Amino acid sequence: MTRLVPEVTLNNGVKMPQLGLGVFQVPNDTAADIVARALEVGYRAVDTAAAYRNEKGTGQAIAASGIPREKLFVTTKLWNDNQGYDSTMRAFDTSLAQLGLEYVDLYLIHWPCPKQDKYLDTWKAFERIYADGRARAIGVSNFEIAHLERLAEASEITPAVNQIELHPRLPQRELSGYLDGQGIACEAWSPLGQGTVLDDPVLKTIAEKHGKTPAQVVLRWHLDADRIVIPKTVTPARLKENLDVFDFILDRDDRAAISALGSGDRIGPNPNDFG
Repeated sequence: MTRLVPEVTLNNGVKMPQLGLGVFQVPNDTAADIVARALEVGYRAVDTAAAYRNEKGTGQAIAASGIPREKLFVTTKLWNDNQGYDSTMRAFDTSLAQLGLEYVDLYLIHWPCPKQDKYLDTWKAFERIYADGRARAIGVSNFEIAHLERLAEASEITPAVNQIELHPRLPQRELSGYLDGQGIACEAWSPLGQGTVLDDPVLKTIAEKHGKTPAQVVLRWHLDADRIVIPKTVTPARLKENLDVFDFILDRDDRAAISALGSGDRIGPNPNDFG
């Protein structure tokens, strides 16, 4: 049975589903089928990116779904090679064309790429896109505190979202606390640690206690912290499993035990060096 996914109100008043589908590493010809299946079982948020090369397949599924556009929340991201004002504007036009949409709900700078030193000019283009109504909200991905502080000094609009690597092995307490204080929604990519944490005996014990799977327990841990999550799967059964996390709650001991798993180990690159 499809459960209603709660929404998070972003700092500009736009409402975003707290749980959606990520399509990282999903081939374009597969994305249309996976996104279609996700929409059928109740997902209403989809997270793609220009770098994933599956915007076209994602858009095809959206067009074929029959779901009113205003009922869906579509995120895409600007890739590093296209940072800078003019190139951002061109890249956004390309993403819209690939998706077959007139607007996106959330547009993100994929990485800060501090060595390029273009994200301030890039953000100016994002502000223009937002002002033109072609993105209902704009934000960033993989930005550290220093990047966000520099952005705040030079811009008019605070990012609505920062999408970061966050899972039990990398809880990102300092950064997520900063985001809370700034009114920036924290969105976790790789919320299940790409599956690397799911064999942990602590998670297995908590899962048995609640009659759930370790993946469902980790997703609930994120949701209880008011984070947005975008688990990726290409397995139909797991599409349903990942959505079935709204009928139980973790107690204080559960949350503490999961939070204690933090080792600081990253799956992805360090944002200060990448790009």
